[in-house]
Amino acid sequence: MPEWKPPLKVAETTEYRLLDAILDGTFPVDSLLPAERDLAEMLGVTRPTLREALQRLSRDGWVEIRHGKHTRVKNYMQEGNLLILNHLSRNPQAQPDSFVPDLLDVRATLAPVFTRLAFLREPESVERHLALMQDLPDSAQEFTTADLELQRVLTILSGNPIYTLIFNGFGELYRVMGPLYFSSHAARERSRKFYRELLEAASQRDAEAGERLTREMMTESIIIWKTIRNQGAQAA
Repeated sequence: MPEWKPPLKVAETTEYRLLDAILDGTFPVDSLLPAERDLAEMLGVTRPTLREALQRLSRDGWVEIRHGKHTRVKNYMQEGNLLILNHLSRNPQAQPDSFVPDLLDVRATLAPVFTRLAFLREPESVERHLALMQDLPDSAQEFTTADLELQRVLTILSGNPIYTLIFNGFGELYRVMGPLYFSSHAARERSRKFYRELLEAASQRDAEAGERLTREMMTESIIIWKTIRNQGAQAA
């Protein structure tokens, strides 16, 4: 039986329509939205509904509501917050070209740290989880699911929930982009080698090696991703 989802409220629909208009350049960064009455007429909604939608966009960092003045579209990549990261992660068509490499660069900075913490705090749990990853079926989806879960588990075992919250913020993007990344045989084989070496480091309780191996893997993943994207662009 398909999962039931409640229908969107009018304010939510209005919010998404405005968001689409911001992302497609209809209302570009630093532009002013039309006056409330005019914008409500353009969207075919009441002014209270529009106000609710604008409040939601303001909460998430997309616009600045200025009383007595026109609402301003923020430079959301500089003035936004993790809610914007979450939205862009779920909407690949709205992402800047550098979005995925930038995220991978952030992961390359954070992952070695939370991996080392996980090794220090819960080495047995890390070892048990990695042992389950040693015979992954050779498919892009299997690797995507397993790699996503490994990163999530390591953030949890690190003992710092902020790492988990940040990671969850772009989990949806990982699910979308992962199969493309792991469609590369080279990417799967490099990750398989990483899981094997990381298991060995965990069995030896070598947190420094775990940190080093993770940093190397994260750095290489950026290169692999750029190669895959370049090959896709050339094929197109």
